[in-house]
Amino acid sequence: MKLVLKKSDTPVSEKLNIYTRNVPCLDAAWHYHKEFELLYISQSNGIRFVGDSVAPFFPGDLVLVGSYLPHLWRNDPSYYENESTQKVQTIVTKFTGDFLGNDLFQIPDFYGVKKLIEDCKLGLSFGKEVSKHFHKDIMELPKLSSTEQHIRILSILHRLSLVDKKSRVVLSSSDMRQSTTESSERIDTVLKFISDNYASSISLDDISNVACMTTNSFCRFFKKMTNKSFTQFLNEIRIRNASRILVQESLPVSEVCYIVGFNSITNFNKQFKQIMGATPKKFREDI
Repeated sequence: MKLVLKKSDTPVSEKLNIYTRNVPCLDAAWHYHKEFELLYISQSNGIRFVGDSVAPFFPGDLVLVGSYLPHLWRNDPSYYENESTQKVQTIVTKFTGDFLGNDLFQIPDFYGVKKLIEDCKLGLSFGKEVSKHFHKDIMELPKLSSTEQHIRILSILHRLSLVDKKSRVVLSSSDMRQSTTESSERIDTVLKFISDNYASSISLDDISNVACMTTNSFCRFFKKMTNKSFTQFLNEIRIRNASRILVQESLPVSEVCYIVGFNSITNFNKQFKQIMGATPKKFREDI
């Protein structure tokens, strides 16, 4: 994989593009584009990368991605098996900042929507409790006429702008928006390798070889591209996947520990509490 500037699938004249995706992964590469993107996961789960954020996604996941912010949704490995019958359904809405005209959001009455669009530069997640109130309106979007879509999206953005800040999560901890079209095959290859092999033992030498770099050069490169060390990033992917398993299945915590790639239950508990704010047992009890 490589980080790429992705052009819209629709003609340049179109500033609003809404469609349903029914295939795994959603995108083949960690990418960015000039359009803002609202993604609603109706069916499927996996891991999403938005800027330097790594988190599991579930049915009901609703995320607003800012312009030029790198992102990638990857389904669980089981979705890519030849005989998989698991269903995927995502409503994707891409729009430019001027999809309703150049100056509309400068009008004081639309200040809330303008502020929402500014705030999503780091990515915003609204989650199930909020998204359930938008489910019907979002699921109908692809079936509407162009005029109705424009009106509906404006309404959805307005309602999202009114959501209490406590009910939304800022995803990326740093501004990783891309301002150039220069791509990086290395980070794309590395992210795919980690996503596909996080449950196995991955040493710094292993991942440096994947990137075709020395370990020192790789560490500097990875920190620059993701704002995290390789170990920190790998632990986060493992813990986020563990949290998903704890939510969806009734496996013992000790078994989940080894499934996601940890060799020590003590270290697993320590990393889980550090990243998720609670021990695995407490996390499961509080769901």
